[in-house]
Amino acid sequence: MSVRDAANRYLRRRRADATEATVKSWKYRLKLFVEWCDGIGLDHVGQLRGYDIDEYYEIRSAKVAPATLEGEMWTMRMFAEYLEQIDAVEDGLSDSVRIPDINPEDRADETKLSTPAAMRLIEHYRASESDRASRAHAFLELAWFTGARQSGLRALDVRDLNARFDDDEQSWLEFRHRPDTETPLKNNRRGERPVGVPDEVARVVSEYVRESRYDVRDDHGRKPLLASAEGRPTENTVRVWSYGATQPCVAGGCPHDKDPDTCDWTKYAKLSKCPSSRSPHPIRTGSITWQLNQGIPPEVVAERVDATVKTIENHYDWASTEDRWRRYRDRMEQRQDYVAQLTENGDSEHELD
Repeated sequence: MSVRDAANRYLRRRRADATEATVKSWKYRLKLFVEWCDGIGLDHVGQLRGYDIDEYYEIRSAKVAPATLEGEMWTMRMFAEYLEQIDAVEDGLSDSVRIPDINPEDRADETKLSTPAAMRLIEHYRASESDRASRAHAFLELAWFTGARQSGLRALDVRDLNARFDDDEQSWLEFRHRPDTETPLKNNRRGERPVGVPDEVARVVSEYVRESRYDVRDDHGRKPLLASAEGRPTENTVRVWSYGATQPCVAGGCPHDKDPDTCDWTKYAKLSKCPSSRSPHPIRTGSITWQLNQGIPPEVVAERVDATVKTIENHYDWASTEDRWRRYRDRMEQRQDYVAQLTENGDSEHELD
């Protein structure tokens, strides 16, 4: 069996117990390994030995960040374990796959949309006569106040907005897993959830739907909330919208001493070149850090953004030391009743004779 055929066979097997997004990431990692094997003339998986795996580790470690290397090597180990199970390689090959031991800080991406930058942009959009309720404005309100992934924002339909202004019920958005019509959520059905938003956010998005949104449907007859002229945007289009919505000169002034009227970075094809513009993932990172700093418990934030508390701590929470300690103090004050219980005498039945 060739390495390429073995990798494809492994990916087909894993589609039954993994999300499409996860399989896609494995496919990219294994593609790099297959190309390396082709380059050194390794024709079939039965030729793989521990020193080959170690050589590949050394090559990749010189090219990628520790967190990226860790992910690639975990994929390699699972792939090797599969090959052992089907007797395609010698037993013990998976033990040869070295996993780098890295600090949690090395796993996270510190590049995020900061709270001051986000609030400055949001305040501008809300107060602007020309930019209020634009698609860029609606996108930023949704991305910042939900902390959702890019795929989740793209999947939203007009019907998923539940604006409630005339009663005591909170406004919210519904994130739904709809793979049959090409908008799956990363964690499938487990990622489905309602996410509450402030009334002003719902009001802005409602204005956008009425006044700025293209009145279009996608190829499946659904009405995307964030719509392009052709229908539902691709993920790359959403990313470009994000870069445009977060350019600092939108709210006036450029930290890079550029003139917005002549700056190439303001052109659609070069929006990503601006050092201060952000794609959806850094907005998600900034939003999660901000929500935690606002005093929302980690388990509640985790549910809102469809992540685990551990993942948030390792990958998304980039609060300053001062903000982190303030959170700890706030939580300590909320638990004073528990501390009082520590001063009470224990029951005599628990005392030693």
